[in-house]
Amino acid sequence: MRRYRIGEMASLSSLSERTIRYYEEQGLIKAGRSEGGQRWYTDEDLVYLRRIIELKGLGFSLVEIRRIFELKDSDRSGNLRRKALLSEYRKKLDEDLGKLEALQKHIDELEWHIHQLEKAEDGFTECPGALCASCQYRTRCTFFRSEGEKPSAD
Repeated sequence: MRRYRIGEMASLSSLSERTIRYYEEQGLIKAGRSEGGQRWYTDEDLVYLRRIIELKGLGFSLVEIRRIFELKDSDRSGNLRRKALLSEYRKKLDEDLGKLEALQKHIDELEWHIHQLEKAEDGFTECPGALCASCQYRTRCTFFRSEGEKPSAD
């Protein structure tokens, strides 16, 4: 079994030594110690560090990652970890789809404002007025409340 010092592990994982120590403090990996007390790590630790990087990139917290890693000792078949990961991935997907929907609404709002400002190209002193009735955004416009209602110049 190959042993790596913390500097080697940092180079192999693209993490800082400080981050590796922090993950150790959080119980995500466990360094061995030499007789002189120097930390050493294994190929398995490198796999775990790379997995942490991957899961963090997907939005998992360190608490969630630790919970998944802790299943290893009681899950020889890997089925519990697979099911836990599947559940967590689905939860993250639902959260991200919600964020995507909110972002799309934000983008739509920006497009609406851009469209309104482009229509008022020759002078921007008030709402485009007569154009409101035919505007594709009239249902969202704060100036055009309903068909026939005069736009507000506020």
